[in-house]
This record gives sequence, structure tokens and C-alpha cells, in this order.
Amino acid sequence: MAKLKNNRKLSVVLLTIFGNIIYACGVNIGINPIHLYSGGFTGIAQLIRTFMLEFLHIPQIPGVDYMGIIYFAINVPFFLMAYRVMGRKFCLTTLISIAMASAFLSMIPIPETPIVQDTLLCSIIGGIGSGVGAGMVLRAGSSQGGQDLIGVCLAKTKPDFKVGTIGIIISFCIYTICLFMYDIETVIYSMIFAVVTGICVDKVHVQNIKTEAMIFTKEDGVAEAIMSEMNRGVTCWEGEGAYTHEGSHILITVISKYEEPLLKDILSRIDPKAFVIISDNARVIGNFEKRFTD
Repeated sequence: MAKLKNNRKLSVVLLTIFGNIIYACGVNIGINPIHLYSGGFTGIAQLIRTFMLEFLHIPQIPGVDYMGIIYFAINVPFFLMAYRVMGRKFCLTTLISIAMASAFLSMIPIPETPIVQDTLLCSIIGGIGSGVGAGMVLRAGSSQGGQDLIGVCLAKTKPDFKVGTIGIIISFCIYTICLFMYDIETVIYSMIFAVVTGICVDKVHVQNIKTEAMIFTKEDGVAEAIMSEMNRGVTCWEGEGAYTHEGSHILITVISKYEEPLLKDILSRIDPKAFVIISDNARVIGNFEKRFTD
């Protein structure tokens, strides 16, 4: 059990670091060279940076992009708001993650010329990179702040809410404003980037995936372990093998995909021979607690 927790802590650290790097690369390398705009708070930071540099003519500091600094600043009030909803642990890891995202957005250099010349391909590749990166951070039980921070708060209070959805909504509002500032092609390609990002976030963020587990075991104590260690409800009944006529406990529970390794650890300790049927994307009607931290 201790080894599993240590492995999960290590995976959390790695997911948070590399997720933020991939996200920043998706933005800085994918769309910034072709002057497209991200959705959510990153897009807001891009617009503010454009206003500072092109309208206020604030000089650019060599080697530092203002977007990361602005991104961090506009996240502060929403971070304080989320503290009451998500709790201290989530907000602490989120603060670290926001700092990482801001630093990488500021430090990762933006190429002077696009690596890929095709605008559509750049928006898709950039969206995949930023979406996968943001999803990895959320999968680690943290958040990069901004629309993700708002999204997980809503998902916590409304279990059927998808985190990527809030990013698409905010992006739509931003691009409506951009429509009056830039040409239609820039807005369309930027919206493609935002939609791809939102889809990838929901695919990678496995807390959104509800998993139904049906367990057949002859050992006692499995249901109790699931309830005590995972704090998940279990329905159980007694069955009989058609061939052996031996009695068996039949257990059914619904967990998030993120909790599957813990369920496997419980079964390996109590009954390594248990027969388990796992079905992803289970539809749940009723009370199901969506979790974002261990």
C-alpha cells in the first residue's frame, strides 16, 4: 500500500511537470508563431500582452515573455475563490502548477518562423499539445488555474459537468471579441485550436471516466476494503458457479478511472485470483462523488 502511494506521488509530480511543459510548448511553439490566440485565460493573457506591447508600447524584456506573468496575475482571484470549494491540498498543488505554467510560458522561446507552415495543421497540433498537457495536470489532481480551475470547481459540485466544456465556453466569448479586432481566418483557426484543446483535455483527464467494476471472489473482506480504503459504495450478492457449484461473492462498484490502480491493489492483497469485469464510460444516474485528489 505504501509503495503504491509513493508511486502515485511520483506520477503526480511527473505529470504536473511534463504536463505544464507540453502545454506551454503547444501554445508558444504551436500557435504563437502564427499569431493565433488560445482560449481561456491564456487567450486573455495573450490579448493583454498584445495591448501592452502594441498599444501601450511597453518595451519587451529580452528572454522573458509577459504572457506568463500576466497569466499568473489573473489567476490569483480565482485561486482564492476555489480554495473554499476544492480544499487546501488541491489549491496548494494548483498554486505550484500555476507557477510552473507561468514560468514555462515565459521562458520557452517562441520561434520567429512557424515550424509548420500550414495554419490549420499548426492549430490542430498546438491544440493537441496544450490539451494533452492540461489534461495531464488535471489527471495529477492539480490544475493550471484559469478555465481549468473554474471547470473542476463546477465538476466537483455538478458530477456530470466536463472540465473541457468551460474552456470552450470562455473561448467562444474571447473569439467573439477577437472577431472585431482581427480577420475572420485568425478567429476561425484560433477556435479550432480551442476546440481541439477542450476535446483532448476531456480524453486525458480520466477523472471524467466512470468505471464499473464487477468482482467475483471467494474471499471475504473485499467489499469492506473498497468501502474503507476507497470510500466507495459496494453492492453485493451471493452467486454460484454453474460448473463447479461453488459459492462466490459478487460485488459491483463504480469508481473513476483514476482509482482503478487502487482497486487492483486491494484485490491483489485479498484475492489475487478474483475474476473482475471492468467497463469504462459507465453512465451513472444518482449520487456519484467526483474526486480530483487522493
